Amino acid sequence: MRITYRGVSAAMGLRAMGLELVNCGDRPYRLRGYPEPSLRDADGKAIPVRVIRGAKGITSGFDDPPRSLVLAPGEAAGAALLWRNLVDNPTVVATNAEHLDIAPLPGRPAQRVVMEGRIDLGNTDRLGVSAWRKQTPSTPEPTRAIPVPPPTTPVPLL
Repeated sequence: MRITYRGVSAAMGLRAMGLELVNCGDRPYRLRGYPEPSLRDADGKAIPVRVIRGAKGITSGFDDPPRSLVLAPGEAAGAALLWRNLVDNPTVVATNAEHLDIAPLPGRPAQRVVMEGRIDLGNTDRLGVSAWRKQTPSTPEPTRAIPVPPPTTPVPLL
């Protein structure tokens, strides 16, 4: 499986980052639940963060419960991360994550997700996650290369 960054929408300090998981294997992939994010600073050190399933304490909505999904090879699921760039305590330094690792579910292996920019949590250290939902893949699976036919002998022009 492959997890990719799908961009960030930012408005009034509220951030939402899309994630896409594509089953790149040759067997069905089962999902039920939430992505498991971990954040790292520029030096690769873990940043403590409180992961919230849904958006409670961040904003309203975003709280649909997880459903069982079975992704056939090439099928995709999407989820989102949600946070506020909010400084609510001037004595606590604001947090900026430069690296994002995502496990598809708790206990499964994580992979580094390449993202543009950083996750600017302010100093609230809260990160909401939505449950995975089935979606159409944003990019098709790579196809196998078609062999180039050998050159043919040119036909003389008359």
